[in-house]
Amino acid sequence: MTEQPSQQPVRPPGAVEPARLILAVLGLTFVMNMVARGMGETFAVFLLPVQQDSGWSRADMTGVYSIYMLVHGLSAPLAGLLFDRLGSRWLYATGVCLLGGGFFLAGEANTLWQYYLAAGVMVGTGVSAMGMVPASALLSRWFTGRLGSVMGLAYAAMGMGVLILLPATQLLLEHMGWRDVYHVLGLAILTLLLPVILLPLARLTRGSDAWRHTRTIPAAQSPWTLKTALRTRAFWGLFFVFFFTSFAAYSILPQAVAYLVELGFDPITAASAFGFTGLLSVVGMVSVGWLSDRFGRRLTVTLSYASSLTGIFCIIAVAWYPSLILVYGFVLFFGISQGARGPVVSTLAAVLFPGGGIGGIYGAITLGLGLGGAAGSWGSGLLQEMTGGYFLSFSLAAVASALGLLQFWVIRALGEPDRGR
Repeated sequence: MTEQPSQQPVRPPGAVEPARLILAVLGLTFVMNMVARGMGETFAVFLLPVQQDSGWSRADMTGVYSIYMLVHGLSAPLAGLLFDRLGSRWLYATGVCLLGGGFFLAGEANTLWQYYLAAGVMVGTGVSAMGMVPASALLSRWFTGRLGSVMGLAYAAMGMGVLILLPATQLLLEHMGWRDVYHVLGLAILTLLLPVILLPLARLTRGSDAWRHTRTIPAAQSPWTLKTALRTRAFWGLFFVFFFTSFAAYSILPQAVAYLVELGFDPITAASAFGFTGLLSVVGMVSVGWLSDRFGRRLTVTLSYASSLTGIFCIIAVAWYPSLILVYGFVLFFGISQGARGPVVSTLAAVLFPGGGIGGIYGAITLGLGLGGAAGSWGSGLLQEMTGGYFLSFSLAAVASALGLLQFWVIRALGEPDRGR
């Protein structure tokens, strides 16, 4: 039942891969990422309708998103190990069932713990099984040159999901109750089971002939397992890049729509602004992957963090000057850098820790993203209740962004991946 690359015949490494397989890998990872992360981020537009109908506090509601991010992170290492052992079909099918089922059951929730279980635990696990963990493992098996650009395309799918699915969900909420919208989205997600069954996922999981050829050469066998990677500074540097960057992003993103609506902006305008950060993140993620391949990761990443900080300062200033110009500034600078470090981290993980264990290694690194996102979203909601505003939580987001950037300057291997780990 497993999909082990060593069990299949290997053609000469110079052989040209069929275009249909390349397109299938790119299409699969793009669609799954778009749906997984796009659906996960719809929490931002569900926040106010669910809170107003249920009577749960803002801290209770942001706690749901914290659980979602925490479970997303905690399940990522398991998702990576399952990919390495069983292949992508089992992982993707499980993810679709959990994500679709979680959305449907969220519409049935009558108590807070039921909502936490469906929208937090099930959705978080489903997103992990459908998102960048299997995508990074698949892409690293098919692409060796310009890996940063390819990872950028995969991450761009997440931005497209935010751009399309958030405004679409808000439009549904304008005409339907939030429970019905959860039901509709859940059933729509479950339709992805059919392509998961029909696609040649066993062949796609085996990787390219060139990748498989390297696995047959004893001298080239990779020593990198999760256990050996855990002993390196590079692994922990990537872990904390994800932690601090995620803390910064999710201190803001789950609250952004509610924040703008409470400041007097129209709900569709607020949701569309959030959606446009997804559009710009597509540009940012593709550009960062391309730029890092050509001009170096440290310079490229520094510019992306500078853009994030500018966006954070803009959204903080909206509280004092509720101007669309500042909202556009947030959308532009924060949006274009949103997720931009993801392709760099994925590429560095594949470059620094090559071999068949990359699924488990990248999954463990992704744990940092989940922990940071959970801490940021929960802390932001709690501070909002304590202070009546978001100044303190958004300011902490700026500090976290600076700490994420610091990793690339203090850990040599992250800025120069050909140097010591």
